[in-house]
Amino acid sequence: MASKSFILLLLALLFVTCGCGTAEPQVPAIYVFGDSTMDVGNNNYLGTDAVKANFPHNGIDYPHSKPTGRFSNAYNGADFVAMNMGFKQSPPPFLALKPKHKYPDIYSGRVGANFASAGTGILDSTGNTINMAKQIEYFGSFQLCVIRRIKIERAKYLLSKSIFLISAGGNDIFDFFVQNPNATKPQVNQFLGGMISNYTSHFEALYNLGARKFAIINVPPIGCCPRSRTLPQNLDGSCVEALNNLAKAFNKATPAILNNLSSKLVGLKYSIGSSYDVVNTIITHPQAFGYEEVKSACCGIGRFHAEQPCNATAFYCKDRRTHVFWDVLHPTNKTAEIAGLAFYEGSVKYASPINFKQLVDEGVLPLENL
Repeated sequence: MASKSFILLLLALLFVTCGCGTAEPQVPAIYVFGDSTMDVGNNNYLGTDAVKANFPHNGIDYPHSKPTGRFSNAYNGADFVAMNMGFKQSPPPFLALKPKHKYPDIYSGRVGANFASAGTGILDSTGNTINMAKQIEYFGSFQLCVIRRIKIERAKYLLSKSIFLISAGGNDIFDFFVQNPNATKPQVNQFLGGMISNYTSHFEALYNLGARKFAIINVPPIGCCPRSRTLPQNLDGSCVEALNNLAKAFNKATPAILNNLSSKLVGLKYSIGSSYDVVNTIITHPQAFGYEEVKSACCGIGRFHAEQPCNATAFYCKDRRTHVFWDVLHPTNKTAEIAGLAFYEGSVKYASPINFKQLVDEGVLPLENL
């Protein structure tokens, strides 16, 4: 049976609907970084080589059935984290914020911006879109605009109370495994070492730009996603444990990275939401959460509806709430909603060392110490 705390979270979703987006924002802004689990449309503005989701059936359950660029039937993880913090949805994609005079609140340090890009990873070599280093560079240029508008002291203060939401690593791990299906232990250690080094540098760069509160989402059990079940070596369609083991190894290193940084960088606070444990709990106990299908994508083509991605001509399921996965890699709106609530007010199994709500409530240092 699923854990009692998680069942209570589900009941809250079903009968209270978590009050998402109905209250006043609890923080000045949310700044979002990462991959396609967070992207709300940045890739819409990139060239033809970039992976995109700005076409049907994506967005079929979004208001007016609008495909926004989210890899979801409606909202994604960034949206639900933002909703639980009192916002209507994720802040808009950074590449859409032109001209600046049309977004006075955002360029005054309010609301925030989403820099995430589908296909990106922690390593600079992962994907062909806006990598994490470029996302942070974009944030730096954005922050200069804010400083020019409201001056540096005020900008620092607002940043210190804002949330920096990051979800990345899955693309790096998947690419490494596909390219190195029989990797040796030294190769794995070298790969993970590179990820840890880059991730540490990304956190330090954001801290130096004013970030203080980090909400991190770790890597889910990507060996159980529909795409993994169709890999050539996976004849029986089971979860690919080698992929899951890579995810678990990296996830184990992430708390050590943040703990070490928080001991050195004054005022740094963090919470790590365990996407791995949330999705694993759902897959293990699907009926407890009202799911009927944990292997196949709702939208796609071929075996497990995952040999080709979701598009306007692909099959799509009629009841999206019965599926864990929307497409070859990404969760349905329902799964993202459950995960968002688990990160926000769940137990230490799903968010540690504090949950996202406790991170929001954490005090910050006086302005003169920032």
